[in-house]
Amino acid sequence: MFLVAAALSASALLVWWTIPFLYPFLLGWLLAYALNPLVRFFQDKARFPRWLAVGSALLLFTAASLALISFLVMRLVDELMSLSGSLQELIAWGESSFRALIAKPEIQSMIGDINDFYRANPDYKETIHSGLSNTAQAITHAGTELVGLLLGGIVRVLYSLPAVATIAVVVLLASFFIGKDWEKYTRKIKLSLPRGLVRRTGTVWTDLRHALFGYLRAQLIMISITAGFVILGLWILGVRHALSIGLLIGFVDLLPYLGVGAAMIPWIAYAFLSGDWHLGTGLSILYAIVLIARQFIEPKVLASSVGLEPLSTLVAMFVGLQLFGIAGLIVGPILMVVLAACRRAHVFRDIGRYVKYGRKRA
Repeated sequence: MFLVAAALSASALLVWWTIPFLYPFLLGWLLAYALNPLVRFFQDKARFPRWLAVGSALLLFTAASLALISFLVMRLVDELMSLSGSLQELIAWGESSFRALIAKPEIQSMIGDINDFYRANPDYKETIHSGLSNTAQAITHAGTELVGLLLGGIVRVLYSLPAVATIAVVVLLASFFIGKDWEKYTRKIKLSLPRGLVRRTGTVWTDLRHALFGYLRAQLIMISITAGFVILGLWILGVRHALSIGLLIGFVDLLPYLGVGAAMIPWIAYAFLSGDWHLGTGLSILYAIVLIARQFIEPKVLASSVGLEPLSTLVAMFVGLQLFGIAGLIVGPILMVVLAACRRAHVFRDIGRYVKYGRKRA
């Protein structure tokens, strides 16, 4: 048992230490694996040699990725320009609302009472002014830090572009070389490993591939359903930029616990506070429809695509969040899927028998 524990610990440490150096090649292997069906299509239908089929598949993938990124960036710039105009309108609305609030007789009477209190209790004046000044400074400091974080994030993104481009080139080159000699590498790996291990690994990988791609497919389905409902609802309500807002809310749906509410609830509150009861009521109905639809659809999608129960998925996401932070929301379910695949392939049973008997028994 000590040897098994030592081997597992050494393997985990080895993986942990080597991932920072090998992850571009792992990504290249995953990309080559994902593009294999397209490569085979080029080989079978277009009669391309292997190297040309791999190169054509990578070229199509790169072109599609660049086109998508360009579209998203252009759309984001357009939306930011539109948002800047909306912010100006929001600031103007806030100023006019504040003036209207101050001009109300009730507020004027309250201000008169405060002045009378100041005159009757001059000792409290300095204390109140100090508290208001500290509050204003705290708000200003928080706003300055927020702006600094945003600007710092933009600067970090710009600085990281050369490194990202370099990694992308390495990934594409690794994917080309791995994909070109895919059969040769696969054959060498199979010949270098024991037959039983190859059989077990193949079983785990088949189950894992189905579960992982099923999990990604389930998330894509849920995001698409959410975005579709939101886009349709916003279009009916006559909201401008319904497509962009719907896609953004669909992406926000990945957030744990909050989901669509992280975007919809503040929007609904703002609509009601600004006096737009029509929009606020419509958004509230739309939010309720999205929540009800998700409650009916999500368990079935997760069960059919991943094979995990909704409660197990929630537990895995929460544990992953506690252990790994935000990344744990993805790592947790993936680890759950890996453990389930190993259990179905009897990996734990074989390890237990090896620990108990010193060798694997049938």
